[in-house]
Amino acid sequence: MAKTFRPGSRESRILSRIESSKERALKLAIGQIKNVTEPLSNAVAMKLIEEKLVETTSKQDIQDQIERCLQKLTHAEAFDIDYQIAPFRNIVSRPSVIGLYLTAFVVEQLIKHRSVEDIYGSDEEIYNCINRQVAKFILQ
Repeated sequence: MAKTFRPGSRESRILSRIESSKERALKLAIGQIKNVTEPLSNAVAMKLIEEKLVETTSKQDIQDQIERCLQKLTHAEAFDIDYQIAPFRNIVSRPSVIGLYLTAFVVEQLIKHRSVEDIYGSDEEIYNCINRQVAKFILQ
């Protein structure tokens, strides 16, 4: 017969601290986005185009769309963020939520934009490209 795990008060406190520290780190990172929205969106758009992961007719349109996505992220509820990134959670081990959110946006919504001709590369390549830029602007 399987043993049922029932955390005691000590284990509950530890688990609670771990969860609250993760939530606090995410809120801090999302709070930092407000200060770097424009340069971050520029860097991400430029890198996606330079690495030929996104083929577009207008770099400015891509930058504007990414900037809107970042602004939406700053106001999003935790459930909305989790829902958006759920299909991409297993791309890499220990992923950045901001990188995953932008990757999900690029793969699922940006591809439908009128100035995007095509998106190349795997989800992992797109995530790594985006996450390198996010890491330059956001302390995690």
